[in-house]
Amino acid sequence: MSSKRTAKAKDSAADHGFVRVSAAVPVVALADPAANAERTVALLKAAARDGAAVIAFPELGLTGYSVDDLVQQDALLDAALTALDEVRKATAGLASLVCVGVPLRVGDGLFNTAAVLHDGEILGVVPKSYLPNYREFYEQRVFAAARTSPVDEVTVLGATVPFGSDLLFEATDVPGLTVHVEICEDGWVPIPPSTWAALGGATVLVNLSGSPVTVGKEAYRRELSTATSARNIAAHVYVASGYGESTTDLAWDGDALITENGSLLARSTPFATEDQTITADVDLDRLRQERARMTSLRDQVGDYAEALRDLRRIPVALGKLPATGDLRRTVPAFPFVPPPGADRDERCREVGNIQVQGLTQRLRATGIEKIVIGVSGGLDSTLALLVAVDAFDRLGLPRTNILAYTMPGFATGTATRSRALDLMGSLGVSGSEIDIRPACRQMLADLDHPVAAGEEVYDTTFENVQAGQRTSLLFRLANEHRALVLGTGDLSELALGWCTYGVGDQMSHYNVNGSVPKTLIKHLIRWMIDTEEYDATTAEVLRAVLDDVISPELVPPGPGGAIQSTEDAVGPYELHDFFLYHLTRYGFRPRKVAYLARQAWGEKYDDATITKWLTVFLKRFMANQFKRTAMPNGPKVGSGGSLSPRGDWRSPSDASAAPWLDDLG
Repeated sequence: MSSKRTAKAKDSAADHGFVRVSAAVPVVALADPAANAERTVALLKAAARDGAAVIAFPELGLTGYSVDDLVQQDALLDAALTALDEVRKATAGLASLVCVGVPLRVGDGLFNTAAVLHDGEILGVVPKSYLPNYREFYEQRVFAAARTSPVDEVTVLGATVPFGSDLLFEATDVPGLTVHVEICEDGWVPIPPSTWAALGGATVLVNLSGSPVTVGKEAYRRELSTATSARNIAAHVYVASGYGESTTDLAWDGDALITENGSLLARSTPFATEDQTITADVDLDRLRQERARMTSLRDQVGDYAEALRDLRRIPVALGKLPATGDLRRTVPAFPFVPPPGADRDERCREVGNIQVQGLTQRLRATGIEKIVIGVSGGLDSTLALLVAVDAFDRLGLPRTNILAYTMPGFATGTATRSRALDLMGSLGVSGSEIDIRPACRQMLADLDHPVAAGEEVYDTTFENVQAGQRTSLLFRLANEHRALVLGTGDLSELALGWCTYGVGDQMSHYNVNGSVPKTLIKHLIRWMIDTEEYDATTAEVLRAVLDDVISPELVPPGPGGAIQSTEDAVGPYELHDFFLYHLTRYGFRPRKVAYLARQAWGEKYDDATITKWLTVFLKRFMANQFKRTAMPNGPKVGSGGSLSPRGDWRSPSDASAAPWLDDLG
C-alpha cells in the first residue's frame, strides 16, 4: 500500500497530459452586477484552488441573461463594467483562464461578449456572432453581431485588447492547451466559429450560454456538446444560466457539460437552487493523438489553410497551477466492454452481428456450406461456436453442417471435455471427439523428446505438439468435408503472442474472434445467458465456462492437482486488455498507461503488480508481431480492436521494445 501512496504523491494528472477545466453556474442576481461579481469571484477562486486551468461562466452572467431591454440602460452597463473590473482584479495571481459573460459597448454598438481574463488582465473579448431572433429570443433588438464591428481591438477598463470571434488563447506552458470561446447560439449554427478554431488548433472549446430549458432540451444539449467535441476532436465546455434568471415566460436549469471527443466527462445537477461547479480533467494527449491519426482532418486544414492563418493567436503563460490530486474523470477498467446502461443490449448485439455478418459473407463468397471448428469447452471456442450457429441459422443452413470436434490431449480435464460435448449436443451441431494423444506420442518419439522416454519434461515443444496436432487435424478435416476452418483465438492472445504459430491455433481459414479481447468475450457470454435465448442446458454450460480457470490444458496438473493457468503465466487478461487498448488505440507512453491503470485498478493491483505485468505485456507484444503479420482474415469489431496488418496495426516484426521499457522505468 505504501508504494501506491508514494506514486500518487509524485504523480499528478498534469504530468500525464491532462488539464483541468471547470464550468461554474452561480445563482443569478438579476440586474445586480455587483452581487453577481461577488458570486463569480467566490466560484472562480475555488475552482482555481482546485487546479482548473480554464473556468467558464454563463452568457451575460454579470447581469443575468434575461434582463431584456434593461441591458440598454447606462446604469446597468456601467455597473456591469465595474463588476467586470472586480472579477478581473480577483484573477490576479491565479493561473486560470477565466471566461465571463458581460454586455459591452463598442463604438456605437452594444455587444453580447465573453471576456477572457488571466492574472489580473483582460486577454481578449469575444463578441457573439449569431444573434437568435425567433420564438422566445429577441437579441437582435438590443445587440450587434460580431461581424458588424468595425474594429478588431477594443479598450476595456483602460486596456486595449483583441476583439473578435477569431481569438485563440494558447497556453505556452501547458502543451496542447489552446482555448476558443463562443457564445450560445454560435454553437448551434451549422458552421460554428469553434469549428474554424478547432481546425486552427483549438483543443478546448468553451460555450457561454443562456439557454432557457424546455422539454427535451437537456437531451439535445448533450447531443450537441458530445457531437461538437467528437466532430472537432476537442474538449467542449458548455455552461448555461440557472436559478435566479427571470421566470416571467421561461425556466432555467443551469445546465453545464464537459465533453471530450464524443464522451461526457461531467454534467451539472439540473434545476439546482445553489451555486454549483463541475470539473473534469481533459486528456490533451488523447486529442493530440486522435488529430494526428485523422488524415481527413489534416486534409480539411489544408483546404482552409489560408483562412485559418488569419486566426489571431494570443499566447499566455498560465504559470504554476495548483496540484490537481486525484484524476477528475472516470477511467473504465474494461475499455473494450460496453458500459452499463440502456444501450448495453444494443452494443452486445452489434458485436455479435459483426461477427456473424463476417462469417456469413465469407461462406457466401466461397460457396462453402460447412465449417470445421475445434471446441475445447473454454471461452474462445464457445463464443465462436455460438457465432457459427447464428450464422448458419441466418443462412438457412442446417446446424449439422457445423462439424465440431473436441480433441482431448494429455491435460484435458474431465469438466472441459464434458462441457464441450454438452454444448455441441445442446446446440444441435455435428459433434465428434478425436483423441490426439496417440499421434502426439508418435511425434514426440520422432522428435526424441524426453517425454517419449517417460520423463516429465513439459516444455514448449510438448505443448506445441498438441496445439499443432489439433490444427493439423482441423485443416485435414476441412479438406475431407469441403469446409472452412473457423478460428477461435482472441485479440488478447494475439497481442501477447499466446498462440502457436503456423500449424497451431494462430492459423485458420477465417477467425470471428480475431479482434475480440478476452474481457469482451466473457462479457458477451454473460450477456448471452442474460438474454435467455438459449435452453437450460446451453445456459448451464455457458455459466460453467465463465466460472472456470482460463487454461490451454496442455500440461498435466501439478502438485495438489493444480491445473495450468494462462493468467499465472502471462498475467491477468483484465490488465493486459487495458494495456492493449491504451497503447494501440492512443499510442500513450507506458508510464501514462501505468498511471491510468492505477486509477482504474488501484483497488485490486498495487503499483508493483501493474508495472510487472505492463513490462511483460510490452516485451511480449513487441516480440510477437510476426504472428500478427500473418494472421487470418476476420472482421474488426471495435475501435482500436484490430491488430490486423490489413486494418489498424502495421508494425515491423523485428522492432525493439527498448524505448517503451525505458519510458516505463
